[in-house]
Amino acid sequence: MKHFINLKDISTTDLRKILNDAKKRKNKRKKLNTLDVDNDRPLKGKLLIQMYEKQSSRTRLSFYIAINQLGADSITVKANDLHLGKGGESLADTAKILSNYGDGFLLRTDSDKKIEDFSKNLTIPIINLLSPSSHPCQVLSDVFTVEEIKKKPISKLNICWIGDCNNVLNSLIAASVKFKFNLNVGCPKNYNPPRFVLDWVKKNNGKINIFNDAKVAAKNADVIFSDKVVSLNDKGNKEKKIRDFKNFKVTQNLMKVTRPKSIFLHCLPRGDEVSEDIFLGKQSKVWQQALNRVHVQKSILLYSFGKLR
Repeated sequence: MKHFINLKDISTTDLRKILNDAKKRKNKRKKLNTLDVDNDRPLKGKLLIQMYEKQSSRTRLSFYIAINQLGADSITVKANDLHLGKGGESLADTAKILSNYGDGFLLRTDSDKKIEDFSKNLTIPIINLLSPSSHPCQVLSDVFTVEEIKKKPISKLNICWIGDCNNVLNSLIAASVKFKFNLNVGCPKNYNPPRFVLDWVKKNNGKINIFNDAKVAAKNADVIFSDKVVSLNDKGNKEKKIRDFKNFKVTQNLMKVTRPKSIFLHCLPRGDEVSEDIFLGKQSKVWQQALNRVHVQKSILLYSFGKLR
C-alpha cells in the first residue's frame, strides 16, 4: 500500500514506472469502448471511496472511468453526508470506518492538514485529487502528455509556466526536480511561488527560473502551461489580481517567442489568461491533456495498490 499525495515524496523511479505503465495501458485500449474493462482486471473486487469537498469535472469523471476500466467499483460521498469530526466522531474514527468498508480513499479537499491526518489514520491508500498546495495527478498526467506529443523525455524540453503561482505550479515545480527539466515561471512581482516550495527545490538541488516578464519567461519554450488566474475559491481582491496579471496572458504575440512547434496546455477550467485563438488553435493540446488523465490515473491507482507491471 502506498499513498499518492505529493510528487515530491515519490521517487523518480516510481513516477517513471507509472508513466511507462500508462503508456502501455493506453495503447491496449485503442479498440475498446469507454467502460470496457481492461483484460487483466487488476483491481477486480476493489471498492474506491471518493470524497469531493471542492467542485470537480475532469478529476471526478476521469477517475470514475479509470476505476471502472481497472475492474473496480467506486462510490462518491459528500463531506457533509459523513460525520467527519462532527457529532462526536473524530477524523481518525472516520478513517478507520473508511478503511473497513473500502479499499482506497480518494480525496479532493481545501485542507492539506486533512489529507495528512487521513494518511496517518487510514490503513488503505489515499490519493490526493487536489489540495491547496498540490495537484499531483494533474501534473503527472501533464508530463505524460508532453512526452507523448513531443516524443522525447521531458528532461530535453524547455517548459514554461505563465500565470498565478498555485497548487498546480507547486506540483509542476516538484516534477521539474524529479524529472530534471528546465522550468521558467512567468508571474507578476509579489506572486512568486511560496517559500516552502522554493526551499524544497534548493534542498533537492533543483532550479527554477522566475521572471516578472512573460515574454522573457516564454522565450524558446517548447511547452507553455497556464491556469485560471482567479479560481472559484479565490478569496483575495479579485479585481486587483486581474489587473496585476494583465500582462501575463497567453496570446499569439507571446507564443511567437516560443520554439517552433511549441504547444499550449491548460488544466481547465479556463479564464481570461489565454486568448480564444490560442486556446482553440493548433498549438493547444488541452483536450488530449484532459483525456490522458484517465490513463495516468489508472497507473497511479495501480501504484498505490502495489500492482504496477
